[in-house]
Amino acid sequence: MKKILIVDDEQDIVESLKFVFEGCNYTCYTAFNGEDGLKLAREISPDLIILDVMMPRINGYKISRLLKFDKKYKDIPILMITARSQEEDKLIGEETGANEYITKPFDLDEVLKIVQKYLGADEN
Repeated sequence: MKKILIVDDEQDIVESLKFVFEGCNYTCYTAFNGEDGLKLAREISPDLIILDVMMPRINGYKISRLLKFDKKYKDIPILMITARSQEEDKLIGEETGANEYITKPFDLDEVLKIVQKYLGADEN
């Protein structure tokens, strides 16, 4: 079963994503701040990470950069989620190695399609 790590400080977003992904047979791990998210990413080596940008302790850009510049984790797809949709923010996201950039509010079905593009639909 594919593992997804969801890191966001908004609990309702985490719960919504987790509900949708678990319904599609993905295993979900969650963290509500950047520090815990980074620690968990290194512990479990997830198949994909969904990462909020604006978070307490360590922001999503920094986590993405730390993981993407570490050869052990650089191939894990990172989907950045943010309320900030300016082009400048997207560029920063791309520079930090994020694979996709999703703006809030987002459509859960769209996010699921993007996840499946990277992980494939799990048949288990």
